[in-house]
Amino acid sequence: MSRRIALAPLTATAFAPFGDVLDCGGAPDRIINQGMCGRWHDRARLDFGDGRAGVSLFNAIPRALPYALDLVERHPDGSQCFVPMSLQPFLVIVAPDEGGAPGRPLAFLTEAGQAINFHRGTWHGVLTPLHAPGLFAVIDRIGPGTNLEEYCFEEPWLIDME
Repeated sequence: MSRRIALAPLTATAFAPFGDVLDCGGAPDRIINQGMCGRWHDRARLDFGDGRAGVSLFNAIPRALPYALDLVERHPDGSQCFVPMSLQPFLVIVAPDEGGAPGRPLAFLTEAGQAINFHRGTWHGVLTPLHAPGLFAVIDRIGPGTNLEEYCFEEPWLIDME
């Protein structure tokens, strides 16, 4: 089996099994603030087993393609939403669960203005900006217990444009 993964554009349909794509596609759901602001309403399904939603800031070092994927993680007690604080694309990596371990990963490239929300328990790669700054607002579960499982692949997957 090939260990190469081709990047695909991030679309709501392709990403649906793993989470939500947040963007301003289509017409806004509402016009607010005296007609000066479009609101695209309720774009992410935040899901926490216990605890509360928290907003943190992450500043990740940009990575380069081809990218060697050797680690994925998941959060069994809560969803995790990544909102870039720049208009640079970033890499989104997910994998289906196969009996408690990640299956073959998928890799997506965001467009400017897209954010993502991983569903609770979704195997995903670490935050992977491709350009500086790697600054993101992250909305996730703040609460007791361990909400992190990591999985190291015996052999890395290689992610590239084709």
